Amino acid sequence: MRKETLALHAGYEKDCQNSMAVPIYMTTAYAFDSAEHAADLFALKELGNIYTRIGNPTTDFLEKRYAALEGGEAALATASGMSAITYAILNLCEAGDNVVASKQLYGGTITLLTHTLKRYGIEVRMFDVHSPNEAERLVDERTKLLFFETISNPSIDVPNFGTLVDIANEKGVITVVDNTVASPILCNPIELGVDVVVHSTSKYTTGQGLALGGIIVEGGSAKEKLKDKKRYPQFNEPDASYHGLVYNETPFPPFVLRARLSLLRDMGAAPSPFNSWLFIQGLEHLSLRMRQHSSSALEIAKWLSSHPKVKKVNYPLLKGDKSFENASKYLKGGASGLLSFEVESFDEAKKIANSVELFSRVVNIGDSKSIITHPASTTHQQLTHEELEAAGVTPGLIRLSIGLEAVEDLIEDLERALG
Repeated sequence: MRKETLALHAGYEKDCQNSMAVPIYMTTAYAFDSAEHAADLFALKELGNIYTRIGNPTTDFLEKRYAALEGGEAALATASGMSAITYAILNLCEAGDNVVASKQLYGGTITLLTHTLKRYGIEVRMFDVHSPNEAERLVDERTKLLFFETISNPSIDVPNFGTLVDIANEKGVITVVDNTVASPILCNPIELGVDVVVHSTSKYTTGQGLALGGIIVEGGSAKEKLKDKKRYPQFNEPDASYHGLVYNETPFPPFVLRARLSLLRDMGAAPSPFNSWLFIQGLEHLSLRMRQHSSSALEIAKWLSSHPKVKKVNYPLLKGDKSFENASKYLKGGASGLLSFEVESFDEAKKIANSVELFSRVVNIGDSKSIITHPASTTHQQLTHEELEAAGVTPGLIRLSIGLEAVEDLIEDLERALG
């Protein structure tokens, strides 16, 4: 089935009430038929509901639908996009390990990698997404994953998937890609050879800024790499915390299974069933929204590129853009609603952000309402000058998340603000 159909039907068979809409199972716990039934569930001899921190029927529908849209084997929903990224990393890494990641990342991800995880003994080694071969020399026997974004936020770069996937495959390292900005409608990294995909479902999935959430999707290629006993022993040795379970010896996708039974169980960043239901509603019209977001963003990018006060515009499908070749190759149907542009100075950028009327000054993206952000003073404020430069965040950079308003009204608002 095609994506538009999957977004409406995948993962849900009508319940006993024949409800057309996916039900909200707003419960924390579930009754067991007997003590033996409970024991079998806990021992994984039988699959079923135990406790909503580990799984919930509404969330299960979301996970199955997202896995289908991404072409994956299984998915795990989490309470936020950052928890999805954190769990994806912690599922693979322990103290003494390292992550090879692109420099062009969301500010929160950079902080996680360079500060928070560093305190737990996990090192990050960063490469320029426009020089993907740099990643190869950074990989060693303690490298557990190669991490990058489909469309980087806010520098708006599209990587060379082919080169990065080849490097990871040659080294036997898991690839993890944040596909939030592209969404599963415009790009499916798993089809490009990526092992694991993460999303902040708080963005385009909900589409209206209604709920926080994240999701991890495991591709079919992950299991073979995880059989490497030296690099990934936690998937090949008995887990003493779960009855000696060996994740790679079960019939289930091992990456998601371990993330659920170890990390979600112990750390508890589980989504609310109501939020999962909201994300399901968003998926039903995601393809229509991504088409409009992308069309309007390209039109605005073209207009900005001819404005005398604009030094540079970053949008992947703008001819002449540094990522045009990769975007044309890897993105299908558009390049999403995120773009950025540079003006002369930090003060000029803040003045423009303060002068818009239709755009909202918000640090979210992917909303149906258009958003303007000055990254250097907000989302990336905590980074050093060197980190800002590496991430492609200049003092005069302005990020726009283009919504679903009439594009003519958005251009008029920007024209007034630019003066």
